[in-house]
Amino acid sequence: MKISREDVIKVAELAHLGLSSGEVDLYREQLDEILNYVDKLKELDTANVEPMAQVLHTAASQDGAQHHPELRDDVLQPCNVAGSVLAGAPEAQAPFFRVPKVIDR
Repeated sequence: MKISREDVIKVAELAHLGLSSGEVDLYREQLDEILNYVDKLKELDTANVEPMAQVLHTAASQDGAQHHPELRDDVLQPCNVAGSVLAGAPEAQAPFFRVPKVIDR
């Protein structure tokens, strides 16, 4: 067991999460399984594996050019939603929202 209940409670407090006792136990088990799996991965011999310089799939077309089908062109588009969003806010003074204080510590 790599993660203790106290570790989970500490992280939950830092994230301002109120976890029940059952949730603490559940998340401790899940995090422990993740770390155990990472330990298994560390056992793999990667000495002869070259680092990848490109993680995207490159599909070559018939003309020999390389294309990335999973990517789209980055096109600049106007975004004029601020007025309607601020109009729906209970306390707003353009261009700001008034929100409750969340950091008490």
